[in-house]
Amino acid sequence: MSTPVVAHNCHHCGKPVKGRIDKKFCDDSCRNNFNNAQNSDVTNYVRNINNILRKNRRILETFISKSDKDITKTTKDKLVEAGFVFKHLTHTYKNKQGNLYIFCYEYGYLPLENDWFLIVHRKENE
Repeated sequence: MSTPVVAHNCHHCGKPVKGRIDKKFCDDSCRNNFNNAQNSDVTNYVRNINNILRKNRRILETFISKSDKDITKTTKDKLVEAGFVFKHLTHTYKNKQGNLYIFCYEYGYLPLENDWFLIVHRKENE
């Protein structure tokens, strides 16, 4: 007794699929393209946020590297001019004095008075 062959089409391109009965795509390219299309909205959103976070990190790193220390001060205007986006962060840290530092990876800032910011570089083991 032979198993009946059910003809079905590729989920991506619509061409007839040959092979196993549960096969959904005609080849790996169609499978990859289908899955990439399904996930593109989420992938693009995450990619855009990660790009902003990396850019914020580079901006903070630039201010630190200009000072040759692990701490420096700057104004909000200078950060904004460099392209810093304040609404994206990786984590926060509250020190013993109750100050809330906002971090983008290992670089962070502490909002001070009159739109000044203290920029810090936190070492990995701290």
